[in-house]
Amino acid sequence: MTRNFGKFITLEGSEGVGKTTNIDFVCQLLETNNVPYIRTREPGGTPLAEALRDAMLAVREEQVSGMTELLLVFAARMQHLDCVIRPALAQGMWVVCDRFTDASYAYQGYGRGLKLERIAALEQWVQDGLQPDLTLLLDLAPDLAQQRMLERTKDRMESEQLEFYQRVRAGYLTRAAADEGRFRVIDAQKTIDQVAAAIETHIADLIRRWHN
Repeated sequence: MTRNFGKFITLEGSEGVGKTTNIDFVCQLLETNNVPYIRTREPGGTPLAEALRDAMLAVREEQVSGMTELLLVFAARMQHLDCVIRPALAQGMWVVCDRFTDASYAYQGYGRGLKLERIAALEQWVQDGLQPDLTLLLDLAPDLAQQRMLERTKDRMESEQLEFYQRVRAGYLTRAAADEGRFRVIDAQKTIDQVAAAIETHIADLIRRWHN
């Protein structure tokens, strides 16, 4: 029997770390164990939030400031939380989300250099204390991640320079070190099977504790 309130799992990491493949695997594990869940992503998850995502990631001649990015992301997040995440959790569903607020700290905070206090203020206003129960951080050196994306058509964010992604990675690792109870850092340089085995260990443990 599922507990009354669902659990919130996020997968984080920069482009090229293999999030899509491993979100597929997390969802397969939940299905195998009869855990009701929904899969979603950020920015996105609703028609309006997806439109805001498209606006933020579109390649354009106009310069887009880090603060503009941040506000677009949090506007999309508010809609996502109200229309998808909170209702699902309230129904006892588990939510598996491709990125959440840790990405805002990593990309706009560490990557763009925005004040972390501003991000924290938006986080409090929009989330009102809601945090993921588990965050899987897929960690990979940015130069290796960029090699994986050589044949990919890149959006505006994926077109950033190596130095930007080095700052993003540092931001993610700083976040993980400060909240070891929530984060599990996965070495994404390992083989697909090795990464999957590490993820399965963490998910299996959480299913034992959270799902009856």
